[in-house]
Amino acid sequence: MGIIESFVSTVNGFLWDFALLILLCGTGIYFTITLKFIQVRRFKQSFKAVFGSMKFKGSKSTGGGMSSFQSLATAVAAQVGTGNVAGAAAAIVSGGPGAIFWMWVSAFFGMATIFAEATLAQKYKKVVNGKVIGGPAYYITAVFKGKFGKILAGSFALFTILALGFMGNMVQSNSISASFKTAFGINPLSLGIVVALLAGFVFMGGVSRIASVTEKIVPVMAALYIIGSLVVIGMNFENIIPAFQSIFIAAFDPMAVTGGVVGISVREAVRFGVARGLFSNEAGMGSTPHAHALAKVKHPCDQGVVAIMGVFIDTFIVLNMTALVILTSYDSFSDILGSGITGVELAQGAFALTIGNAGNIFVAICMFFFAFSTIIGWYFFGEVNVKYLFGEKAVKVYALLVMVFIVIGSTLKVELVWSMADMFNGLMVIPNIIGILALSSIVRKTSKEYDNLGRNKK
Repeated sequence: MGIIESFVSTVNGFLWDFALLILLCGTGIYFTITLKFIQVRRFKQSFKAVFGSMKFKGSKSTGGGMSSFQSLATAVAAQVGTGNVAGAAAAIVSGGPGAIFWMWVSAFFGMATIFAEATLAQKYKKVVNGKVIGGPAYYITAVFKGKFGKILAGSFALFTILALGFMGNMVQSNSISASFKTAFGINPLSLGIVVALLAGFVFMGGVSRIASVTEKIVPVMAALYIIGSLVVIGMNFENIIPAFQSIFIAAFDPMAVTGGVVGISVREAVRFGVARGLFSNEAGMGSTPHAHALAKVKHPCDQGVVAIMGVFIDTFIVLNMTALVILTSYDSFSDILGSGITGVELAQGAFALTIGNAGNIFVAICMFFFAFSTIIGWYFFGEVNVKYLFGEKAVKVYALLVMVFIVIGSTLKVELVWSMADMFNGLMVIPNIIGILALSSIVRKTSKEYDNLGRNKK
């Protein structure tokens, strides 16, 4: 076990402290430039497309497809998870308030990356056994023919199943049980069984039920968390301007805000901000294209434009709420460190400082929605890859295994499992980025065609 832990730690150190920061940010910058700042040019259209089509009762899914909003809701269900609460808190503790600024930077460039992913997912989706299916494994094999393409796509599929379907969902169920135990004293095993049964009910309903549930849960959970956060931030309104000042100042001069805390430099602010930001919004990881592939749209770029809003909602809205609650609730960075806590517990502590024990209860309820929706989204992404590797018959076995992992995860927090989830999440990125960069000329051509369509309509 010691050898395995050491190996996983070394791989994670290389991936998340170095390789992925360069690979993901570099890819985002590349697509931002080659697509002429698509996230800025198409932002207004993206906003209208998402919020203009948002509804609790969407069109019935047929043939494995979804409406454009249902696809986004399923993607956002996976993006907006415990990372928006625990990730923001951990980034602040490890990289100082300036880490939030670098989260914004990574998300801005990530919006261009996710446009490319969603567009390619649409362009290379397939109909298998009468059902629409798509994702990185399909566009990877479209650009790389032969054995290399199969190995690359197969590796991505395997990493996704392990990272999201199994280990990732153990992390999510543990987050639910831990927060409920703190707030209500509920037995983790009992709660884990309930969560597994609820999740299993959604799983067994197929794409139609997944789409129906996510389009209802996502708007409610986001609205609930935003309103609750705004109440706390509003009650600490005198600290709002100082909070933003600390973010911008510490992004370039951490010592001015952290008081010279050992280890926190500009490098650490960038490192933890970018890493946690990319982990939260999932741009470039290859997870959300599975949902965007199923959207029923007229042009592939229609869904690419919609996907941009997913990163915006995840980072610039939901994750920012957590950051501002923490920074306005505590008087200084030294008080944050002095609390001796991080992650979900720090967020709960920030809410509790302002509204008492109701803060613990509020965060627990939000964590349930966040983690449960992520479980649904991650299950679905894993399912697509199970079908790719093993066929339709393996889906029921996969669903049952995921339910078992949910129960296990709720009762036992094993640091190695958490670290392995991080490792496989990181390994997913590599074949996906290779695929979208190899197809970058197709993305540019498709985007240019889309721009011309818009000009012709005028």
